[in-house]
Amino acid sequence: MTDKERFEWARDKIVGTEREKQGIGTLSEKTVHAVLKNFYAPDEDMHEIPIEGCVADIYTGTEIVEIQTRNFDRMRDKLGKFLPLYPVTIVYPIPYEKWLIWIDEETGEFSSRRKSPVKGNPYVAFKELYRIKNFLLDENLHLKFVFINMEEYRLLNGWSRDRKKGSSRFDRIPLELVEVMDIDCPRDYLQLVPYGIPEPFTVKEFAKEVHIRASLAQVVLQILAYAGVVERVGKKGNAYLYKVLEGDE
Repeated sequence: MTDKERFEWARDKIVGTEREKQGIGTLSEKTVHAVLKNFYAPDEDMHEIPIEGCVADIYTGTEIVEIQTRNFDRMRDKLGKFLPLYPVTIVYPIPYEKWLIWIDEETGEFSSRRKSPVKGNPYVAFKELYRIKNFLLDENLHLKFVFINMEEYRLLNGWSRDRKKGSSRFDRIPLELVEVMDIDCPRDYLQLVPYGIPEPFTVKEFAKEVHIRASLAQVVLQILAYAGVVERVGKKGNAYLYKVLEGDE
């Protein structure tokens, strides 16, 4: 069974046919979390295992897998207890292609399905990674950025006239596994630096190269510098300059 076939199996197990019969309201709020947990550990005996006063999403007997969709600051206590004992993999799902569906709470009506113009990228994970920065160089820590095509259901309860700005996310339904990016050691962060980027480069130049905002690029470069794949080499005006650090072959 390929990864994509196994993902479809996990998706069907969680979503099943109930959604077609009864609608989105029958599903858990954390459908993506549940699908990924079954994708990485089809054996439910490995799910929700107490370890060191915490509960691991998955414990295989030799390693721990945590599915974290947001709020990495909640991981700090677990990582402090788990990493000295076992390899720990954090799985972070990233919407690659996304379709938005709006739910009117008053009528229960669903809007038509509309595709978001924004495609997912690995850099969106870095604000979360910054919350666990002190653990990132631990040799027992591994990361998986899992790119998934998905539907996102949002409630029309925002503060704007169309009730969309400031709205609440109700659920996300995985459709298809696209790819997985693995970070198993600090040098693996090098794949986040565009090949052939002119050096030295500023935060703004890096942001333009990878098509993200400068505020996010600043966080990304802080993590990349911490991981030892880039370094500051001076300033151009008020902007820091960075270059790629050559590693051992």
